[in-house]
Amino acid sequence: MGETYASSGVDIAAGEEAVQRIKDKVRSTFRPEVIGDIGGFGGLFSFANHRYRHPVLVSSTDGVGTKALIAQAAGHFDTIGVDLVAMCVDDLVCQGAEPLFFLDYIAVGKLDPDHIEQLVEGVAEGCRQAGCALIGGEMAEHPGAMEPGEFDLVGFAVGVAERDQLITGEHVRAGDVLIGLPSPGIRSNGYSLARKVLLETAGRSLDGPAFDGAKHTLAQELLVPSVIYAPAVLALLKQVDVRAVAHVTGGGLAGNLTRVLPKGVDATVDPKTWEEPRIFGEIRRAGDISDAEMRKVFNLGIGMVAVVPPDEAYRAIDVLRTHGQRAVEIGRVHKGDGSVHFA
Repeated sequence: MGETYASSGVDIAAGEEAVQRIKDKVRSTFRPEVIGDIGGFGGLFSFANHRYRHPVLVSSTDGVGTKALIAQAAGHFDTIGVDLVAMCVDDLVCQGAEPLFFLDYIAVGKLDPDHIEQLVEGVAEGCRQAGCALIGGEMAEHPGAMEPGEFDLVGFAVGVAERDQLITGEHVRAGDVLIGLPSPGIRSNGYSLARKVLLETAGRSLDGPAFDGAKHTLAQELLVPSVIYAPAVLALLKQVDVRAVAHVTGGGLAGNLTRVLPKGVDATVDPKTWEEPRIFGEIRRAGDISDAEMRKVFNLGIGMVAVVPPDEAYRAIDVLRTHGQRAVEIGRVHKGDGSVHFA
């Protein structure tokens, strides 16, 4: 008997089973604009442009980095899809865009329908939280290129904003206030350093306690799903003059705030205004990492920053707290050259 696709490592039957398992999860994210069902060659979304005067489509793509290796090692696949959605839709909202739809790409060494079901459930949960529809995706089996059990995730999101309401940061002025939205964990950036110092340098076990006295494991701590800020920020945009929004991902607070500061102003951040999650202290000590390096790599407890006029700061905090975010004032904008400083 000749060679088959299965003998080369690609299991078509497993892929078909996985598709059947995820159909209801995908459908649970559908908005009224979705046309058709899962399984077509392309996802269909009826764009109701009559709702907008001058609509601009905004797109974003991202992944989850080496957080996937923690999920793989721990055998927990059900929340990392939330991280994937967060990385994409929270970029969209920085431009003032409402997330509309999402697509995912899942690459695996060997297709396991159980793992795919859990991964897609996480993506679907993220889409439900963000209010966007999961309208398509791809599962790819890569024998030879990836080992069994290995996987990677990539997401793609599209949103819409009114052209005259796009947020670019150009209206940021000296005196404006930085409002920070807290992050309980690492989100999806800095995991290569976190894994190196915790698992290799310090020899910690994923099955062991996250830190002294903790009742949860290190794996559970490292896999805390990213907060999806998009709904709260969209609510803020409707009620407050928001001049800029920065998603704190790779590069930390400084690296991302500089992306929204216009010429002629600096920002000063006061780390004493919020409580840093304990996991960052564990990482700092395990690797003897300087504060400057930590600030370049990690969010340190602030996952999103909104820049607002000083007379709207209290209102902004109130709106965000009404929408579940324990927002705090973390700093100010002042004259300068586009740099970020720490008090």
